[in-house]
Amino acid sequence: MLLDISHIGQIGFGVADIDRAEDFYGRALGLRKLFRFGDLTFFDCGGIRLLLEKRRGPGAPVHGGTIYLRCADLALAMEELRARGVTFSLGPHLIARMDDHDLWMAFFLDPDGNSLALMQEAPKGYSPVADRPSTESSLASGAGIKC
Repeated sequence: MLLDISHIGQIGFGVADIDRAEDFYGRALGLRKLFRFGDLTFFDCGGIRLLLEKRRGPGAPVHGGTIYLRCADLALAMEELRARGVTFSLGPHLIARMDDHDLWMAFFLDPDGNSLALMQEAPKGYSPVADRPSTESSLASGAGIKC
């Protein structure tokens, strides 16, 4: 048998308040809720399940890694998330200049301190404009972040 573990099926975060987390990921980020079972709630993130689970007791794991949410336009996605109450801990910045694109990211935390980032694989020379005039985006229609 050839081992193939190259696809992520699910990512999990521990949270203090499952209702608050469900509101943040569903309302603020616009992710599609799959289902809830007790203190576990699941969202779809581009075919990967995101599990949010209520932490149990003081010894429970607090923070994991970072979930990177791909977006088509970093500035527009940030504008929409700010309108939904998301506060960015680190604004848009160039991570790497690749041969065929530039990688831009902006970081924020969920209500439990879990790290999330918007990422854009942008055309060479792209620079997000922080104070761009408001324009209608695909997020405004309630479509959410495409991840």
